[in-house]
Amino acid sequence: MRLKKIICPVDFSECSRVAMHAAVDLAKESGATLVLLHAYLPPSYTYGEGGYGLPEVLARIEETARKDLGEWRRDAGNRGASLVDDVTIEGVPWEEIVGAARALPSDLIVMGTHGRTGVKHVILGSVAEKVVRHAPCSVLIVRLPAA
Repeated sequence: MRLKKIICPVDFSECSRVAMHAAVDLAKESGATLVLLHAYLPPSYTYGEGGYGLPEVLARIEETARKDLGEWRRDAGNRGASLVDDVTIEGVPWEEIVGAARALPSDLIVMGTHGRTGVKHVILGSVAEKVVRHAPCSVLIVRLPAA
């Protein structure tokens, strides 16, 4: 499989860090462009029939995400990935990841998983599971190493 573009969604967790390291290794081996993607669902306040987000809070969330993603981009470059892009997007994370994979187009998505099971999985869902089900390309799920 010839990889030209790899998407690595990050939520700034340790799981994402481990996945990014794997994505960097694959990008180095194949010469692929690595796209670090942070998708976030902004908080909102609901009153009556409408939902409201405080503009200052939303701006701060986006600013912090862009700053943090820039640091991750530098880390990926320092680890040897020669072509690294980053994208910060507002929306439902799994939908934005799948949409980006279609739009770019991408050959592989490399992402971490928190490995939730049972009630936590039912309540919180699994971004990784939804991406695997709907992605237009292969998905590599990277877990944290066993302690």
